[in-house]
Amino acid sequence: MSKHQDDKKASGALLSLDSQLCFALYSANLAMHKLYRQLLTQLDITYPQYLVMLVLWERDDITVSDIGERLFLDSATLTPLLKRLEAAGLVLRQRSRQDERQVVVTLTEAGRVLRVKALSIPEAVVCAAECDVATLQDMKAQLNRLRDSLIR
Repeated sequence: MSKHQDDKKASGALLSLDSQLCFALYSANLAMHKLYRQLLTQLDITYPQYLVMLVLWERDDITVSDIGERLFLDSATLTPLLKRLEAAGLVLRQRSRQDERQVVVTLTEAGRVLRVKALSIPEAVVCAAECDVATLQDMKAQLNRLRDSLIR
């Protein structure tokens, strides 16, 4: 085989769909969203709404900007999510007493009750992944490091 053919073969492999990390992440993300969509029907919320609720279940009574930082979302993306959660009776949005420019989000009683219903979701994801918890935690740590490297 000539050097040109070797170079062409090597460059072809570089551009092969199956060799792309981005595609592996993308297709895994699609599969994960499909799973969550099925699991979250019992909670009657979407995956992005679930992420917001996870933040609020960790720490209630926080600003929209704090939620956005935690989820890597801007307020233009987050505000419609919060409006739908508020319309569903799961959260309240109010202007901060300390700073009128900020909006504070708090859970309603229904939002706190939803947390109990959501307790089965992580276990169902672990079962569907067919991995042990330690392997999933390692994967998550690696993905967090990748994300942090890419956003620097």
